[in-house]
Amino acid sequence: MAEEKLKLPMKSLKYHTVMNSAPSFDKLSIRTTMTNLSLAETPAEESGLLPGKLHLDSLRSDLDDDVESLKEEGRETWDNKVQYILAVVGYAVGLGNVWRFPYLAQKNGGGAFLIPYLVMLVVEGLPIFYLELAVGQRLRKGAINAWNEVHPYLGGIGIASVVVSFFVALYYNTIIAWCLYYFGRSFSYPLPWNECPKEINDNGTWSLNAECEVSSPTSYFWYRKCLDISPSIEESSGMNWQLAVCLVVAWLIVFLCMAKGIQSSGKVVYVTATFPYLVLFIFFIRGLTLEGYQDGLRHFFIPKWDRLLDPEVWLEAATQIFFSLGLAFGGLIAFSSYMPCKNNVYRDAICVAITNCLTSIFAGVVVFSVIGFKANKNYAQCLLLQNKTFTEMYSNSSLNTGSFIMPECDLEKELSQSVSGTGLAFITFTEAINHFPGAPFFSVLFFLMLFTLGLDSMFGTLEGVVTSVVDMQIFPNTRKEIISGVICLISCVISLCFAHPAGSYVFTLFDDFSGNMPLLIIALCECLAIAYVYGVKRFSDDIELMTGKRPALFWMICWRYISPAVMLIILFASVFKMVGAGTSYSAWDMTQVGF
Repeated sequence: MAEEKLKLPMKSLKYHTVMNSAPSFDKLSIRTTMTNLSLAETPAEESGLLPGKLHLDSLRSDLDDDVESLKEEGRETWDNKVQYILAVVGYAVGLGNVWRFPYLAQKNGGGAFLIPYLVMLVVEGLPIFYLELAVGQRLRKGAINAWNEVHPYLGGIGIASVVVSFFVALYYNTIIAWCLYYFGRSFSYPLPWNECPKEINDNGTWSLNAECEVSSPTSYFWYRKCLDISPSIEESSGMNWQLAVCLVVAWLIVFLCMAKGIQSSGKVVYVTATFPYLVLFIFFIRGLTLEGYQDGLRHFFIPKWDRLLDPEVWLEAATQIFFSLGLAFGGLIAFSSYMPCKNNVYRDAICVAITNCLTSIFAGVVVFSVIGFKANKNYAQCLLLQNKTFTEMYSNSSLNTGSFIMPECDLEKELSQSVSGTGLAFITFTEAINHFPGAPFFSVLFFLMLFTLGLDSMFGTLEGVVTSVVDMQIFPNTRKEIISGVICLISCVISLCFAHPAGSYVFTLFDDFSGNMPLLIIALCECLAIAYVYGVKRFSDDIELMTGKRPALFWMICWRYISPAVMLIILFASVFKMVGAGTSYSAWDMTQVGF
């Protein structure tokens, strides 16, 4: 390193040279060198600096830039800041914002649920989100190498993140395959789930399918046509080939978008991260024109304050915040590792977290405006059936009135029957779309939105795996697109276990056990590692180096005390709940057509 280039004092230069010649660049060595530099007392005439003052800020900046250029020479970077923000927003804003948050809000007190939701965002979600972005940006490595550099004994945190991300990607891409199947079937009029299919009897007459008639057209299409579900996880009648083809196509799309890392996925996010907002806005405008939308919004927003006294409400708010932001997967560390060291990571964390929170609320408005419309439709049909039953009773007064079954019509009960997850997307919402004028158009938009939401989250989940494998140089001199292709191929083959009649039960088991508890433990270990192994003071020094400001005292307290305590409570409560309830799954019963 040329002396005239650095313009450093001679006594300081010897420390700089020693550090540059070291075989590794761990954080401790950098910190030690900075301490030596700060203690160096160099006369003004030797250094060319102002008398009595060493310019530590410029010295630290030059030293950091030089170390970074040596450490990460040739590493990929985002084309611009907008691309990075869109990628992180697309990763954080996923399917859970659309089909999980509205259900939890409606279930746990409506507008009152926003209080524990926002509290948990501040004390749990934001601190861990901020921490992961800062770790990735400062060390510029994937999850495994990043935690290994924090301390050699902490590499297991990164390994755990990669393993969990791999398992979650397996079943998460199955949801994308389901969306592709519904998307393809939406190009027909009327929609295939609009009415029950007709069957030819032995005598040549037509009749409605019995299984569909006692359930509903949307339920029948989902469970019988799409999943071809079996009675239990032990029974299977062979591969569901139409779903298997959709899975292969879904993995092929993921590979094509991620083949060249952020150089390819970074271009895709301009569409996939913004398109869901366009569709949500279209459905928002359409929802406000539907009859009964105000009943759905009233049911969603009117607070039930007594629900705040229920610990279950706070537990579900904390869990939703945790998984909504995509914490502990390693995707946030991977994405931020492609940013330059000098970037305001604090502002990025706040911006993305607030966007995620507002998106959840906006999605709730859209979903419940449609649910209000559907509930009013069902309520009106129930009243017609009730009137018809009354008419038959009085017109046949000689018959026993006990033979008539009077339907009970209750609008609030209809509104409370909203469900979450696949039930909301593939049954409730599709049933409401059936009543829209131009239903195929809105069906195409809806499932294309779900597809892009899932694809964005897949980028972050799988990028955490690919980046870690590339950074570890397990396969040196192998191009990143080849590594991405091999990982996608292996994942595709394994995920075919979801493409047979018992696959939905396997999917449920993966959803319940592969991500929830392990991610909580990983995030807890991340927080404890920074707070008590690496040190909050050192971490604050690194953030000051990146942003120019030290983090506020509040964040230090959260990393050290509040966030670990909250995650421990969630972990123990989840274990207690699982042990008390036991492990089971719901199976489809064809004789009763239900679970």
